[in-house]
Amino acid sequence: MDLEAVTLFAIALGTLAVPLLLFMASFMLWPSSLIKFYFWYWRRTLGLQVYHADCGGYRFCYSSRGKPSIRPSVLMLHDFSSHKDTWLSLIKYLPKHLHLLCVDMPGHEGTTRTSAEDYSIQGQVRRIRQFVETIHLNRKPFHLVGNSMGGNVAGVYAACYPSDVCSMTLICPTGVKYHSKIESEKNNHELELSEYTLGITLIPHTPQEMEDMLKFCSHVRFKVPQQVLDVSGAWLLAEALPSCRVDVLENCGHSVVMERPRHTAKLILDFIISQQCLLNATSKKKWNASL
Repeated sequence: MDLEAVTLFAIALGTLAVPLLLFMASFMLWPSSLIKFYFWYWRRTLGLQVYHADCGGYRFCYSSRGKPSIRPSVLMLHDFSSHKDTWLSLIKYLPKHLHLLCVDMPGHEGTTRTSAEDYSIQGQVRRIRQFVETIHLNRKPFHLVGNSMGGNVAGVYAACYPSDVCSMTLICPTGVKYHSKIESEKNNHELELSEYTLGITLIPHTPQEMEDMLKFCSHVRFKVPQQVLDVSGAWLLAEALPSCRVDVLENCGHSVVMERPRHTAKLILDFIISQQCLLNATSKKKWNASL
């Protein structure tokens, strides 16, 4: 092999190696920046824009796509310790004409962090209501989607402000009183009954609370990853709400949105369409009766 070929080979190798080394250095030194860039690129690809809504010194951060139309707007509430971009894998399979809003829950990501009272379910409901009023989302009833803790907040929100919501999807919601508790729920209940400063299981304020929280999280994550919440809660909700629809996904863990985004998106869209058809049929009957 002559000198010129060796030189060309070295140049080609360097051209490939330099970007790779830069990426590895960036990953080691600034991992958060790479993650932010990743979500920024994904949001841009899906047509989502990030906005801020300010109200009384409190700032909400949310992403949105589309504009209000005949279909109801869809407001999505994420899980504990998550953020608005959790929904990106699901949004990928929703039609672009649908008006979508994904808000960072109180104290999460870009939304203001304040006193602990905002992190209770009632506190979060009040803040989400504040957000809805700030952006005037409740000018027309919207569809509310909540995952895990977000499902708990969504359910309480609908109970407190029924005129704001036309329909709702609860994905593995917390807060349901089960007939029988699985092991993780028992541990969670024991932690809630312990002498916590603020009574919030996953927000420790002392070394002992931190130790208890880590034990609880380790149990959920490693010992029973598919049993964060018992599926019997779905049937309890069905008994309380006879007209509701229940969909149980087999062989799927608690992170339904991440594990089955396509299927979940289809279920949500089908439900919204069915509710709209039902509403239109009811309105038509009332109109015919008035004639």
